[in-house]
Amino acid sequence: MAPSLDALEHEALAALAQADTSAALQAWHGKYFGTKRAKGELERAMSAIASLSPAERPAFGRRANEVKQALAAAFEAKQAAVKEAELEAAMKAGALDVTLPGATIPRGRLHPSTLTLRRIIAIFARMGFEVYRSPEVETDEMNFGLLNMPPEHPARDMWDTFYTTQPGVLLRTHTSPGQIRVMRERSANGAQPIRVILPGMVYRYEQVTARSEMQFNQVEGLAIGRTITFADLKGVMAEFARHMFGSDTRIRFRCSYFPFTEPSVEVDVYWGLATERDRMITKGTGWLEIAGAGMVHPTVLRNGGYDPAEWSGFAFGMGPERQAMRLLGISDIRYFWQNDLRFLEQF
Repeated sequence: MAPSLDALEHEALAALAQADTSAALQAWHGKYFGTKRAKGELERAMSAIASLSPAERPAFGRRANEVKQALAAAFEAKQAAVKEAELEAAMKAGALDVTLPGATIPRGRLHPSTLTLRRIIAIFARMGFEVYRSPEVETDEMNFGLLNMPPEHPARDMWDTFYTTQPGVLLRTHTSPGQIRVMRERSANGAQPIRVILPGMVYRYEQVTARSEMQFNQVEGLAIGRTITFADLKGVMAEFARHMFGSDTRIRFRCSYFPFTEPSVEVDVYWGLATERDRMITKGTGWLEIAGAGMVHPTVLRNGGYDPAEWSGFAFGMGPERQAMRLLGISDIRYFWQNDLRFLEQF
């Protein structure tokens, strides 16, 4: 059978020498190496190994591999030469003008959530807040226990949590665990005043709607001092709203409940009721919640290393996506994570 392989190699190389175009090369390759729909001459020749005796098969297999490798190498060399010749011919024929500008490369841009997050950070930076980063994968103790929510506390039902396979480890449901981390860090060598914001992604296992997502950014704020009152919290939130949305922005504070603050409030800005979509987003009230806030609970202060008899503070948490909806007129929070360029390229 070896002579038939020799003949096949000679025939294929002779045919390859006559192939002077890309189309001819493609046809040659399909004939000898096959296509998805049909076997090639080389594969059909190699199938003859089934009719050989066991003693003849090793030599036939080696020779078949030699022929296959030789044809493949010859094809690659001829293909490179033909492409170069075709390119040179096209340039001589004027099909390619090398003086024309190249294709425009699309420029990337910042995500609207990132743009809004940077704006929030800049506003609080002007008020003296620094950025503090905390991990997205947290322990149950940090995420709940030290924030005045021990095991089986009913307040835990406010968050639908993603737990990991490792006991006691979860994806943080809010950025509030960062409060404990920064307080313990700043109180390790004697309690110090704190004024920080803690931005980052949080995760909640809940239904995705036009106004809620299972993952979103959040910005936590924390201020600790010896004479901080609720009036300081109201002043900071009002100043933020004016810088974020305009000097004529209407805001309101509603009584609420959070286990890690007491008293607690929700902060709303007026969205309006101009359209049916506005009514859906604001639940018919015209107001959109942008933050939850309150005075830091004495238990949380104590867990962070601060004596509540000497220190007080306030905390708040807000979502940049909610801010972006109000700021940019976006009516559906689901747009942020659908990666639709028709949406993203608007910003």
